[in-house]
Amino acid sequence: MLVIESWVINDDSPVPVSSEVVLEALRLRVDSGQLETWLTSSSGRSLAFMTNTERAMVMLLEEEGDPGEHAVDPGAQGVSDGFVLCNGQEDEYPDEDTVPIGEAFRLVEQIIGTGSWPTDARWVVDR
Repeated sequence: MLVIESWVINDDSPVPVSSEVVLEALRLRVDSGQLETWLTSSSGRSLAFMTNTERAMVMLLEEEGDPGEHAVDPGAQGVSDGFVLCNGQEDEYPDEDTVPIGEAFRLVEQIIGTGSWPTDARWVVDR
């Protein structure tokens, strides 16, 4: 029997968010200026989504303190700023360590729905 973990947005309702509604929730948060979102799974994993509205950092962590793994865009050139964290800190990342926001939405939807990266996704393990 396959058991899919459930996910909640850390600072929202404790009601689990499904892959069918997670993108709407993320878009609403981004539209309201909340550019950093953390989701936690029923198995203790964390999924981070941080965006500057054009590109996004997507990280998957197995447990607290885990360096995790993150989506990449191999060959992307440049650096993007405007990644405003919940504490007000503004970060910048090399574009190769972020993905276009549409791709980030696809990755989050897949991870929430299946628990793993899409088979065609590119990511690096930071452990």
